Amino acid sequence: MNQCGGNLLELFKKAGCGNIILTSLFLIIVVFFPSFSPAAEKTGVTDIRYWSYSGYTRVVIDLSDEAVFTNNRLAFPDRLYFDIKNSSIRKELQKNISVGNGMLKSVRAGQHDKNTVRVVLDLEKITDFKVFTLAKPSRIIVDIFGLKTFSVKKTIVIDPGHGGKDPGAIGPGRLYEKDIVLDVALKLKKILSKDPNIEIFLTREKDVFIPLPKRTAIANGRNADLFVSIHANASRRKKLKGIETYFLNWTDNEEAQKVAARENAISLKQMKRLKKKMDIKDIILSDLSREYKRNESMALANYVQKSMVKGLERNYKNVVDLGVKWSYFYVLFGADMPSTLLEISFVSNPLEGRRLAKDKYRADLAKSIATGIKKYLSSMPEGQMLASTVKTIGP
Repeated sequence: MNQCGGNLLELFKKAGCGNIILTSLFLIIVVFFPSFSPAAEKTGVTDIRYWSYSGYTRVVIDLSDEAVFTNNRLAFPDRLYFDIKNSSIRKELQKNISVGNGMLKSVRAGQHDKNTVRVVLDLEKITDFKVFTLAKPSRIIVDIFGLKTFSVKKTIVIDPGHGGKDPGAIGPGRLYEKDIVLDVALKLKKILSKDPNIEIFLTREKDVFIPLPKRTAIANGRNADLFVSIHANASRRKKLKGIETYFLNWTDNEEAQKVAARENAISLKQMKRLKKKMDIKDIILSDLSREYKRNESMALANYVQKSMVKGLERNYKNVVDLGVKWSYFYVLFGADMPSTLLEISFVSNPLEGRRLAKDKYRADLAKSIATGIKKYLSSMPEGQMLASTVKTIGP
């Protein structure tokens, strides 16, 4: 921002609209001396992170605000580059990151020109890549796929939502969503691990914070066949209760948007803004265009939802089936396998809150979820590979 223009703007803000003389002076300067006008603040490229697994790497480019960018792939040497418009590189950013995992050699960042930051991913041997964005905070996500290895066992990644500094929904008596879902996830792991044909991994096994992009990266990195994210619901309407299960898709349903907004840690207003951004919607639809993934996520959600409701109805009254729904959940987007998000009950509802506080109810939930997952797995034709097939893209 021009120093003089910036100082005038600050003075204008402090004076308020009631100061007619200062307001008029500011408008005259802006109109007749445009060089004094405050320039749009540049978006800062604040950090670059990556998570590396066998056959998969996720790179996250952190931004201080939303930004327009272009990306392209070049050969000889093979590389991806991202030009982030109206941006500046922050001094604390590590500008050269060595990776060397067989897929990605390194990540480089620099001020390409006064208005553009260029981030370059030097590639080794990859089969595919995907690029998408997340908001609040703003991030560019780059998923890189190498050669995958497949196991005879079915691999399931269970994601207990929230954790650490993020408590999730809070019910009466300081009942934290993060504690509830971790307990259910650990119980679910213990049940499913009894099957020698199933291998279970958790995104977290203790009270720690895991960023949403890393949770999906763990599932992709484990080459999981299924990804199940467990949450507890909440509403300002204390009477609202029930169980519902989601899969990834765009929706105009405001209640579904509210649930997704809370789990994405953004406001409903921000959630609705995403709908207006056609590039985001197109990316979602493109990601869902693989009918296998969409249909199987829907099937998985239905099996688990029916099993949870039926299992709980054996021992509890007033179990409300809110059904299978869909919305845009950050934690599901980019998952390369059938995936679902469970809202196992409302911590904000007096009845369900009391139930969630009890070990037996959590154990019953874990049993019913396990039953639903097993029914889904048994519904698949013998020998069918659950993990999606990676397509090869030329340089």
